[in-house]
Parts: sequence; structure tokens; C-alpha cells
Amino acid sequence: MARAKSGGAEGAVATQADPGEVLRAPAEVKYAEELEWLRSIDGDARPASWRLSPRLVRVFVLGSSPSDRLEREIRPKFFGDPGTVERAIVTLASDRGLLLIGDPGTGKSWLAELMAAAICGDSTRVVQGTAGTTEDHIKYSWNVAMVIAAGQSRESLIPSPIMTAMQGGLMGRFEELTRCSSDVQDALISILSEKYIAIPELKGDDVVFARPGFNVIATANARDRGVNDLSSALKRRFNFVQIPVVTNKKTEREIVLFRTKELLARNRFEVETPPALLDILLQTFADLREASASQTSEDDRLESALSTAEQIGVLEDAVLHGRFFGDGSLAPGALAKSLVGTLVRRIPEDVSILNKFWHAAVAKRAKKDGGAWEAFEAAGKDALEGMK
Repeated sequence: MARAKSGGAEGAVATQADPGEVLRAPAEVKYAEELEWLRSIDGDARPASWRLSPRLVRVFVLGSSPSDRLEREIRPKFFGDPGTVERAIVTLASDRGLLLIGDPGTGKSWLAELMAAAICGDSTRVVQGTAGTTEDHIKYSWNVAMVIAAGQSRESLIPSPIMTAMQGGLMGRFEELTRCSSDVQDALISILSEKYIAIPELKGDDVVFARPGFNVIATANARDRGVNDLSSALKRRFNFVQIPVVTNKKTEREIVLFRTKELLARNRFEVETPPALLDILLQTFADLREASASQTSEDDRLESALSTAEQIGVLEDAVLHGRFFGDGSLAPGALAKSLVGTLVRRIPEDVSILNKFWHAAVAKRAKKDGGAWEAFEAAGKDALEGMK
């Protein structure tokens, strides 16, 4: 993906890519026209180097309302509590980093990407936290061939995404922070507090200072608490913002439809989702969550987080199955098989749990409501039988 520095005073980095030429365009490319329009009408005060004011960052993320008095509608891209999003935006304008924490599939990464795209026009300065992440991934490494040929210099230094964000006054993103070991996490402390990275290998010109506008958006999985807990010193450098699980069916419906349509658009597919089948998907997940919450032992719960993201995956898979191997429409049987295939991760444990649920909750709804529920029930039983 080609990149070019903006010539503007803000020093933002613009992504030069056609959304149709890449598998997944970042938010600043996908919504480039909308962001440019918002910027053109933005008369509000904004923090140093921000491309949009906090008010219009909120509008970009959550969508516009009549009270915003805009000449065009801005569709919502993240469906969540406005107060939570506002607190996240305010944090990024402060001296503290932002840590988005929540269960898997709650949209933490998507919210981080949207905010970075709106604030600095570049959401791609990302470190993916894993057990293999090292301090080099956060700070810098070296081009070995250049070091051997000419020694260590700024030219032979390979900056991390975080260092690049510091140099450009951009938002650096750190995914799954608690997946990293404690010593790696602590490499962020000086970056967040001192706002510079020292390079002791160099003599002179040995410090990279952050430009105005730099901050860090990190995410952490609430289910990973205890894996690598953050130190007290690092916690003090972050504002924690909880991203709750969506429980409102109307909101969840909007999220599932919005994200599924976006994913299918990559392959230029437009498939209508029958409301009755979407209701079946949402209701089944709601029943599964209720059944899981009633269990006292982890052994009696599915390994799946039963998140909205997993519903999106189930629906996309079922739609594509109908497109390639069916009559082009979404069928209840394909939806059931996709759901079973997505949620069964441990054999035989998950098969047993889901089988009990299917013969109780799903069978009960099929008997009561009939119609698509009956086909959904039968296909799910067949899929589970095939896994025994």
C-alpha cells in the first residue's frame, strides 16, 4: 500500500489506495470522501494536529442526528453508548493513553480504527500484541545488512509503528496489550509519560520525540485478565474505557446487518437477509447466552464468547453458502449449519453442550413458532449428529 506524507501543517499521513484494489481498506480510505466533507465544514476548535474537532469525530463514529444540523446524513459505523465514545475521544485529546477493554467481539478494534482515522487520517500504525511480541516491536529494530555495511545510523534504524506514530503526530494502536509479557508492556511506560524514545546505540541525534497529536489507543480482552496483568505504573498512564457487550436486540440487529453487508461488499455481493431468519439468529444467541449464564461450571459452557462478532461470522458464512452452493438466497438450514460449525470448537465437549441446548431451547421454539424454525432445528440436529 503506497503512502505519502501530507504537505499540510498537521503532518498527517494519507493512505493512497483505491478501496476496490485492496482486500480490506482501512477506515480512512473507505470513508475518505465523508471524512473530507466533515473536515470542510468543521469550524469547531480542535486539539493540536487533529484533522477533525472532537464533536465531528463523534459524528463520524456514531452518525449524525438532527441536532447536529448537517446538510447530509452521516451513517453510524459503531453502535454503542455515546457517553462511552465521548469519554474515549476526550481521553485521546489528553495526556493519557486510552485502553479499550471488553469481551471478545464487542468492537474495540473497530472503534479504535474509526477514531484514529477521524483524528489523524491514519489508522494503520498498529502493533499486534502476542506472546511473541518484543520490545523491538514497540520501539525500533535495525536493518542488519545496512548496519554491517555502514554501522548503526538513523538510516539503518527500522522504526516501530509506535515510533512512526510519534514522529508523525499520529495515533498509535496497540492490539491485545495483555497478551504481551510484562517487560514488553512496560516499554510503553516511558513512551506514554515522557513522550520520547531514546536510542542509546546512536551517538548524537539519539532521541525520537513525539510530535503534538500523538497518543496510544490500546485494546485488551476482558477474558484475558490474569494472563499478563498490567503493572500499576502502566495502568496510571491509561484511561480505562469499558466496551460492554451489546444486549439490546435492536442495536445488535443493526450491527449484524451493517457489518455483514460491509463484509459481503468486498466480493460485490448483495443478498437480502430475511427478517425472520435474522430474528432466529439473534434469538438463538440470546438463548445461548442465557443458558451459559445459568451454568455454574466452565465445563458446561461453550468455549465461544457468543459475541456479536460471531453472529456476523455465522451470517456471512450462511449467505456465502447460499450464494455458491444454493439458490442464491439465505436458507434456514445453511444458517443452522453455519452456527453449529462456528460455535463447536471442542469435540466432544461443545458438541454435547450444543446438542442439549438444541433439543431443549431450539426444539421448543420450533414447536411453538414453526416455519423457518423447524428447518433451522432439523439442520442443526443433522450438523451435530455428524460431529459425534
